[in-house]
Amino acid sequence: MGYPFNKLEFGKDNEYVTTVIEISKGSATKIEWHRHDEYFVVDRIEPHIFAKPCNYGFIPQTLDDDGDELDTLVITDEPIPMGAVVKEARVIGVLNFEDDGEMDHKVICVPVEDRHNAKLMHHEELSDAWHQQIEHHFTHYKDLKQKGTTVVHGFGTVEDAWKIINECRERAQANKWW
Repeated sequence: MGYPFNKLEFGKDNEYVTTVIEISKGSATKIEWHRHDEYFVVDRIEPHIFAKPCNYGFIPQTLDDDGDELDTLVITDEPIPMGAVVKEARVIGVLNFEDDGEMDHKVICVPVEDRHNAKLMHHEELSDAWHQQIEHHFTHYKDLKQKGTTVVHGFGTVEDAWKIINECRERAQANKWW
C-alpha cells in the first residue's frame, strides 16, 4: 500500500498545515499511527479523567525530536473522527512538551473551515481555562503509567510553531520512510 499520507500536500508555509487525527476530542483511547506498519494501533485505554481535551493528530511527513510525526492539538467544538484529514489547519501556537526526556511538541491549530473557531489566529485568544486544562492534561496523563515522565515547558507563539514545523519537515526529508 505504501505510506498513505505521502500523497497529502503539506499545507502552505506560515499559514496552514495538513493534519491527520489520531485521537478524537473526549476519547480516553490512546491511539498511535505506526508509519512503518501503515496502520493505527491502540496503545492503551486511559481512565476517562485523562480523555483528550481536544482533537489530537499529527502532521504527515514530519519528525519531531521523539522520532514520531509532529503532533497537533486541533481546536474544534466537536470531536473529529480518527483517521480524518484536516487539509487546512491554521497554526495558532505550540505547546512545548517533554516526554521521557525528549521534546514532543504539540502544534496548536484550528481548521480553516471551522465556522465557530476559524477566526482564532493565536493561542492567546483561547481562554485561561483552556490553557490550564491542556497544561494539566499533559502534565498528568501518564501518571498511572509512569508518574513524573512528562514536563510542560509552556506555550509558544505562531512563529515558534512554524520554526518547529520547518525543523521537523527537514528532519523527515533527511530520514525519508515513504
